[in-house]
Amino acid sequence: MAEVKELRDGYGRRLNYLRISVTDRCNYRCLYCMPSEGVKCLSHAEILRYEDIKFLCRVFRGLGVEKFRFTGGEPLVRRGLVSFMKELREEMPDVKMAMTTNASLLGSCARELAEARIDSLNVSLDTLDAEKFAKVTRVGSIDAVFEGISAAKAAGIKNIKLNAVLIRGFNDGEVPALLSFARREGLLLRLIEFMPLQESIWKKDAFIVGRDLLAALPEGAAWEKSGRCGGSDGPAEYYVNRKTGDKIGIIAAVSNHFCKSCNRLRVSAEGKLRTCLFNPQETPLKEVIRRRDERLLREVIVAAAAEKPRCWDVVNNGDIKMSGIGG
Repeated sequence: MAEVKELRDGYGRRLNYLRISVTDRCNYRCLYCMPSEGVKCLSHAEILRYEDIKFLCRVFRGLGVEKFRFTGGEPLVRRGLVSFMKELREEMPDVKMAMTTNASLLGSCARELAEARIDSLNVSLDTLDAEKFAKVTRVGSIDAVFEGISAAKAAGIKNIKLNAVLIRGFNDGEVPALLSFARREGLLLRLIEFMPLQESIWKKDAFIVGRDLLAALPEGAAWEKSGRCGGSDGPAEYYVNRKTGDKIGIIAAVSNHFCKSCNRLRVSAEGKLRTCLFNPQETPLKEVIRRRDERLLREVIVAAAAEKPRCWDVVNNGDIKMSGIGG
């Protein structure tokens, strides 16, 4: 097999962004994610060890991947993650490292994350209402999230995005408040369409199409499109308010899907490669990773990447549990 220096799928898309779930566990029990008693968790023996993940990152780096995002579950519930990221940074100073978190545990590790020179943090926060937050997370306190965000800013982490999934009847009236909060805290707000991941949770009546999210912004006519970030960045379309200078991102993953420019792959906590969030087909990597067979692992990844589906709607089966794949 000829040496492959960059990953491309069968449609010519370059795949340079890998999302790695480091745990399927979470300290929240969000209504739209899992039952109140939680779900059966993987054992420690089943999930990838840090040395496994580091080997995996080396191989993907050799295949041209430029960005690693660490997800969960909630990634910060896994002990040692920040120390691991510092080690990875020392070995790979030129990659982008990012994390998606609920920020509830960020307060105690923000300084270490800054020392690891993390490039960006995505904080998932769908409501600013303390009662609604407690209700939807079942166990969470919004004050812990605010403290986590403050700690990250104080530690010098610059690129913090606030991700809010807009759900009709739940938080669709909070866009002005979310925008004000983001402006005050110096965060970049991104509004995300409610995706049909699980049929038991997703409701058509609760779905708000991206163009309606945009139309609902305060001073709607003042928002102008400023494009999409390129390279290994995410799928948001960005808009700037020409009066205030505020910036906002819209992720219309359902109504205006970005499959034609999708550059991402995912690896679950147990080491299964998924080429599309909606594709139930997974390629197990753990055994090959633990054999430390770099040549074989490269071949398996390249072959799986080539089969990345053209678009999510041709593979969606409406039964995706995000805690196991990575948010």
